Amino acid sequence: MQNKGLIKLFAVLFGLVSLYQLSFTFKNSAIESDALTIAESKFDASVEDRKEKVNDYEVVYLDSLAASNEKVFLGSTYADVKENSMKLGLDLKGGLEAILQVSVKDILKGLANNSKDPIFNKALDDAAELQKDSQNDFIDDFYTAFDAIKGDTKLASPDIFATRSLESEIKRGMSDDDVKVVLSQKINESIASALQVLRTRIDQFGVASPNIQRLGTSGRILVELPGVKDVERAKELITSTAELEFWDTLKGEQFFQYFNDVNTLLKDEIKAENQVEGEETVAQESTEDATDDIIGDLTGEEDTSTKEVNPLLDLVKGPGYQGGPIVYQFNIADSAKVYSILKKREVKALLPTELKDVKFVFGKPAPNSELTELYVLKGTRDNIPPLGGGVVDDARQSYSPSNKPTVTMQMNAQGSKIWEEMTDKASKTGSQIAIVLDNVVYSAPGINNGKIAGGRSEISGNFTLNEATDLANVLRAGRLPAKAEIIQSDEIGPTLGKEAIESGTMSFIIALTLVLIWMFFYYGKAGVFADIAMLLNILLIFGILSGLGAVLTLPGIAGIVLTIGMAVDANVLIFERIREELYKGKDQKTAIKDGFSNALSSILDANITTGLTALILFLFGTGPIKGFATTLLIGICTSLFTAIFITRLLIDWYDARGGKLSFSTGVTKNLFRGINVSFLKKRKIAYGISTVMILVSLVSFFTNGLDQGVDFVGGRTYQVRFDQPVSATEITDLLSDDAVFGSADAKTFGDDNQLKITTKFRVNESSQQADEEIRMSLFNALQPYLNGMDYPSFIENKESKTAGLMKKYKVSPTIADDIKKESFWAVIGSLVVVFLYILFRFKRWQFSLGAVAAVFHDVLILLGVFSLTYKFMPFSLEIDQAFIAAILTVIGYSLNDTVVVFDRIREFFNEHTSWTFDEVIDRSLSSTLSRTLNTSLTTLVVLLTIFIFGGESIRGFMFALIVGVIVGTYSSLFIATPIMYDSVKKGDTANALKDKEVETEENTELNA
Repeated sequence: MQNKGLIKLFAVLFGLVSLYQLSFTFKNSAIESDALTIAESKFDASVEDRKEKVNDYEVVYLDSLAASNEKVFLGSTYADVKENSMKLGLDLKGGLEAILQVSVKDILKGLANNSKDPIFNKALDDAAELQKDSQNDFIDDFYTAFDAIKGDTKLASPDIFATRSLESEIKRGMSDDDVKVVLSQKINESIASALQVLRTRIDQFGVASPNIQRLGTSGRILVELPGVKDVERAKELITSTAELEFWDTLKGEQFFQYFNDVNTLLKDEIKAENQVEGEETVAQESTEDATDDIIGDLTGEEDTSTKEVNPLLDLVKGPGYQGGPIVYQFNIADSAKVYSILKKREVKALLPTELKDVKFVFGKPAPNSELTELYVLKGTRDNIPPLGGGVVDDARQSYSPSNKPTVTMQMNAQGSKIWEEMTDKASKTGSQIAIVLDNVVYSAPGINNGKIAGGRSEISGNFTLNEATDLANVLRAGRLPAKAEIIQSDEIGPTLGKEAIESGTMSFIIALTLVLIWMFFYYGKAGVFADIAMLLNILLIFGILSGLGAVLTLPGIAGIVLTIGMAVDANVLIFERIREELYKGKDQKTAIKDGFSNALSSILDANITTGLTALILFLFGTGPIKGFATTLLIGICTSLFTAIFITRLLIDWYDARGGKLSFSTGVTKNLFRGINVSFLKKRKIAYGISTVMILVSLVSFFTNGLDQGVDFVGGRTYQVRFDQPVSATEITDLLSDDAVFGSADAKTFGDDNQLKITTKFRVNESSQQADEEIRMSLFNALQPYLNGMDYPSFIENKESKTAGLMKKYKVSPTIADDIKKESFWAVIGSLVVVFLYILFRFKRWQFSLGAVAAVFHDVLILLGVFSLTYKFMPFSLEIDQAFIAAILTVIGYSLNDTVVVFDRIREFFNEHTSWTFDEVIDRSLSSTLSRTLNTSLTTLVVLLTIFIFGGESIRGFMFALIVGVIVGTYSSLFIATPIMYDSVKKGDTANALKDKEVETEENTELNA
C-alpha cells in the first residue's frame, strides 16, 4: 500500500480532532452532573416536592453559568461548551418538533387588502376545499379555482390585487400570468419573513440548539426545540400571530337592550322550531302536564320543565362595570357559542344603525378563572383599527406600580402621533382604549391625565412573568405575516428521553461487545486488528457528528450500530479473500496484498449501493429518520476508511515484524471450505417458495390490510403511562364511545401499564384550542384509571415522571398525504437509482433486473409479514416514516449482498474461461457463502441486540430490519442471481457477457 505515512497522519489527525470535539460533550456532561450534585445538596431529603425544587435550582444554576463569561474548559465558557457538545434529538432529550403551515390564504387576503370581491373570496374558499385532497401548494389550487369561475374578472382588477399597496408591481390590465409571477414572489417573501420572525422569537426564548428551517417551496416551516421544558409555552410562542391592535371602545350599557332583543329573537326561533302539530301530541302533553301538576302538589316541588329558557341571557354569568366597555361576563367554555350567536346575520340586523360596525371581543381571562369578559369596541367599516402593531419599535417586560408584570412599548413617529390623538380623545370623553392582541383584549386602560405624547404605552392584563416576557419578545420580533397552525407535532417528555438514552447506550455497548468477540473468535489475531479499526471507526463517527453539529437521535444510534455491522462486512470481505489466496498456496505477504486488492471492488459496490439508499432517505426523511440516514452516511464513509486503510496498516505492520496470521482459528479454519452447492438446480424450488410467500403477502395485504400510523392517515397519538396495568381493550371501548372520540385505538406499548392511543377525532382541526379540548377529553375519560391525578399533573412535562401523558404526536390529513406520497417516491427513486448504478457497473441490464426483482421480492414479503402479524405482535407494527426508512435500509442491505455475488460472477467469468455458464454461477454463490452468512449473522446479532435492549419506540423498526436481513440474504442467493441467469439466454448471449467483460478489461489496460 502506497502513501502509508500520509494515511497514518490522516488517521492520527482525524482521531485527535474527534477526541477534541467529543471532549466538549464529556465536559458538558460533567458540568451538568456537578450542577445536579450542588442542587441536591441544597435540599434535605425530607423537603416536600424535593425533585421539583432540585430541578428548578439546577436549571437556574446552569442558566447563570451560561450567562457568565467564566472560562470553564480550554478557554471556553459554559455556553461555548454546551454549544460544541453533542446535540441530542427529541427522542433522547424530550422537547417539541412541529411543522407549521403559514396560511397562504391569509397572505393572499392581505395582498388584496381584504378584498370583498365575491369571485376572489369564492376562489379562496374553493382552494381551501381542494387542499383537503390535493398535493399542490395552496397558491396553485387558488389559481385553479379562480380560473374556473373568473369569467371576465382579472387578478389585476382594482378590487383584487391592483391595489394602492401593490401599484408599483401590479398595474391594471396586466395579464393573469404576469400577476401570478408577482404573487409568487410576494408569498415567498412573506414566508421568508415568517421564518425570520420565528427564528428571532425562538432565539429570545433561550432554547438550546433549536432548528428552524423552511420545507421546500411550500408555506411549511419545521421547528425543532430539543430539551424545551414548557412545551405549551413554546407552542404559544411559535403560533402567536402577534397581531397587535388599538381600538376605541364603547359603553357596555349601550348594548343591554340589544342583548335582550337578541335573546327574544332566539326564543322565537326556538318556539317556531319546536311547535308541535297534531292533536294526539297535544293531548299527550296535556295529560303529562296534569300529572306533573298533581306530583308537584304532593311533593311541593316546582316543575323546572316549564321554566322559560333564555338562549343568550342564560349564558351570562355577571355584568360589566358601570361606564366601562364590558357588557357581560361569560364562562370561557361558552365563548365560542356566544361568538357564533353574535355573528348571525339576523342577529347583526338588530343593531342600531349608528352601531352597525361594533366589534365584540373577549378579554384575556384572569389566572385560574373560568370567566371571561365581552368587550364592545368601536369598529370600522373595513374592520381596520385606528392604530396597528406595526408602529411598535420596541417592547420590554416591566412592572406596574403594584409590582405586577406588564409590557411597555415604544412607538415610531407615525404611531406616536396617532396614539396622542387617540389618548387625547379618550381623555376628553372619559372612554377607554382597548389593546387587542390576536383578537383578545389584554387591557382597556382609561386615560385620566390627558393625552400621551412620545408614543410610550403599557400593556397590563393579569400576566405571569413568563407571559409578559414572551409577549415582549414577540412584539419586538414582529408579527407573523399570516396565521400559522401546527399541522404536525411530536411532543416527548424528558422521562422518555432519559429512558431512550439508557436503552440506546445499553444496546450499543452490548452489540459492540458481541461483534468484537465474534471477530476475534472467527479470525483470530486478524480479528483483533479489525476490532481496533472498528473502535477507531466509532470514534470518528461520533467526532464527525459532534463537529458538524448534527443531532443524535435514537434511530441515529441504531444507524451507528448498523454501521458496526457494515464495518464487519468490509473486514469479512477482505479476510475471506485473503483466506482464499492463502488456500491457493500464496505466501502471507502476497495473499494480504491480493486479498485487499480483490475485495476492493465488492466493498465499494456494496457500500455505494447502501449509500445511495441512505442518501435518498436523508433527502426525503425528517426528524429522527434524517438522523438515522445521517449517521448511516457518515458510518459508510468512516467504515470504508478504517477497513481499507487502517486494518491494512495494522496487518502490514504485523506482517513486517514477522508475525504469523492465519485469518482463522482452530474452530473456523476449514469452515465453509470446499463447499460447492448447485444453487441453480434448486432455483425452481426457491421460485415456488417465494411465489407462495408473495401470494400470501398479497392476499393478507388486500384482506387484512396494514396498520397505517398517523403519518399516513392523519390523527393524534398519545402515549400514556399508568400506575397500574390496564386493559387496552377496555380503554379502546371507553374512548370509542360517541361521548368521547367516537373512534379510537389503544394498544399496549412496552409494559402493560403503558398504552399508545390513536384517534382521528376532529382530524381536520389543527388549532391549539382543538388540541387542548381533545387532550382534556382524553384526561376526563381516563380519570377512573389515573388514581386521582389532576389535569396539570397529567400533562406536565418534567423529568422522573412516572405516570400521565408521556408523548403526543399529531399529523393533519394534508401533510399525511404528502408524507405518503414522498415515501412512495423515496422507495421508487431508490430502486431506479440502484438499477442504473448496477447497469453502469456491470454493463448488462440482466444484472439490474435480478437485483431489482430481489428487492421487490423482499419488500413484498416484508409488507406481508407486517400485514399478517400486526394484530397480535406485542409491539407496534405501524406503517409510518420509520417503516419506510426500514424498507430503504433493507433495499440497501439486500443490494449489498447481491452486488458482492455479482462481483464474484464477473470475476469468475474472466478467470475461469473453461467453466460453463451454470458452473460460474454456482461456484460464485458457493465461494461467497462464507462471507454472506458471516455478515448476515453478525448483522442479525446487532439488530437483535437493539431489538431487545433498544427501547419500545424503535422495536417495530428493528423488527422490519431483522425480517429484511433474513429475506434479503435468502433473495441474494436464490432470487437475484437465478433471475439474472434465466434472463440471459444460453449460448451466444452468455458468451457475449464474458466477452464484454474481457473487452472492458482490455480497454482499461490500454487506457492505463
